[in-house]
Amino acid sequence: MTVLPDDGLSLAAEFPDATHEQWQRLVEGVLRKSGKDVSGAAAEEALSTALEDGLSTRPLYTARDAVPDPGLPGFAPYVRGGSATGGAATGWDVRQRHAMADPRRTNEAILADLENGVTSLWLTLGPDALPVSGLEQALDGVYLDLAPVALDAGAAYEDAARALLRLIDAAGVAKDAARGGLGADPLGHEARTGAQLAADAALDLAGTCAREYPGLRALTVDALPYHEAGGSAAQELGASLATGVAYLRLLTDAGLSLQAACAQLEFRYAATADQFLTVAKLRAARRLWARVAEACGDASAGAQRQHAVTSPVMMTRRDPWVNMLRTTVACLGAGVGGADAVTVLPFDHALGLPDAFARRIARNTSTILLEESHLARVIDPAGGSWYVERLTAELAGAAWEFFQEIERAGGQAAALRSGLLGDRLAATWARRSEKLATRREPITGVSEFPYLAEKPVAREAAPAGPTGGLPRVRRDEAYEALRARSDAHLAATGARPRVFLAALGPAAAHTARAAFAANLFQAGGIEPVHDPVSVDAATAAEAFRASGATVACLCSSDALYAEEAAAVAAALKEAGAERVYLAGRPGEYDAVDAYVFAGCDAVAVLSSTLDLMGVAP
Repeated sequence: MTVLPDDGLSLAAEFPDATHEQWQRLVEGVLRKSGKDVSGAAAEEALSTALEDGLSTRPLYTARDAVPDPGLPGFAPYVRGGSATGGAATGWDVRQRHAMADPRRTNEAILADLENGVTSLWLTLGPDALPVSGLEQALDGVYLDLAPVALDAGAAYEDAARALLRLIDAAGVAKDAARGGLGADPLGHEARTGAQLAADAALDLAGTCAREYPGLRALTVDALPYHEAGGSAAQELGASLATGVAYLRLLTDAGLSLQAACAQLEFRYAATADQFLTVAKLRAARRLWARVAEACGDASAGAQRQHAVTSPVMMTRRDPWVNMLRTTVACLGAGVGGADAVTVLPFDHALGLPDAFARRIARNTSTILLEESHLARVIDPAGGSWYVERLTAELAGAAWEFFQEIERAGGQAAALRSGLLGDRLAATWARRSEKLATRREPITGVSEFPYLAEKPVAREAAPAGPTGGLPRVRRDEAYEALRARSDAHLAATGARPRVFLAALGPAAAHTARAAFAANLFQAGGIEPVHDPVSVDAATAAEAFRASGATVACLCSSDALYAEEAAAVAAALKEAGAERVYLAGRPGEYDAVDAYVFAGCDAVAVLSSTLDLMGVAP
């Protein structure tokens, strides 16, 4: 018997500890009841969830899941944080993004943000966004020694950086008090546009910052282009490592020490609604960069500065209010993962420029997590979790393999120009697209629980952003195309395309499958008509003609299908149904044309149905 100290927590202390094998046997018994005859490790594997990059989440983690020592915060390998205090003193830097072209309006939005909780600014500059010439007006009234500014100017990075440095000097800010980033990222720009960009100016700016502005970082290693092209977490990390190493080589060749070169880099990563993967990704990123610094001769130089941005890929255009929930979870993951700065994209980001309300909700997301949930008061709160530690280590391993593949191909620039990187990202997105199409990866409000009567949220168009390089994908893109077809049909005819739900038998027999079918068809903008509540072979034809639909779907239990499906399907066909679906696994039913079921390719079903209905693509 295990004897525990008398700490007042002796409940069940007299019982022996359960073993892993005992737990597995209990799992075996439960699985056998569900028809799965597995034993031992196979039983545990049956409950595992496959992730990208060949990783998986197991149902149980214990102390036997050994991982490398994560160290302490502020010390290599920096898994637990790049500084000794983490965010416990001040929380993370709440960084709001601004991309409006009008300097006056940008200034108004900036001042409102700074007065209401934002602690730094991320400004997008360029031909379609804020012009470099408008930077002074946009920052009018901003105390540049108190509010750090991070620039994102693409090919115009040198002009933007020089303009900001002039503003800092003109404001009388001490050079060692200036904070922020100048945003030079030639490889990131090439990933976005396909156009090569010289790094000479970036090296010159880095030298200036290292000598005169120790709080400014000249270069950004932006991993968002790889995330937005459909890359996995490991691919995002691997590409960022390869980019960072490329910049490190240039900076050290230009005469900077390893410590000074690393201090010129800020890494930008996507935070998703998969909170544990986000936590693990940021922790793994710090471990990996420390490993790079160690290989260069000094692991202590590898304290990575991180800027986390809530994922644009996960943002939806339909039911955009759900984006508030997605970004809240992503922000939580970024904060727990130890990001130094966090940008919560407004919930209407996918629709255009955010309004004041959307910006307010975005900044308040961080405020609530910091001030009311006290999320930053504990350094690395996920540390010590066997699951998180194991996931961190496995993700770091997968990312390191991808980084090595890029290095073998000649480095980040060569991998971009040869198409290797684009091909790898496209293959990952193709696999994920299949999960989205079959709804194994559901999108709430889009592929699951769509609301056809939702009033559209209109926003002013946002800058298009650079194109010509890697694509930008969204999780909702396939369903958005279907919904757009339905919207156009509604505008042209006054009604949406319809499907008649031919429910057989009592509600207890058909409700589950009728709800499933209605949910599925609405994901493509097809309005379900379930009136009357139940039909049979004698009443189905009249009900179908009254529905205004051209397609029907049978909904009931397997038992009633065996008795009535063939006759009802035949009646529907005689009434003019161009296609008759059956909600359930494929079987042999006369007059039934196709089947819809959990795991079917919903996008293919919906697209072909709209084609049949004559709804223009």
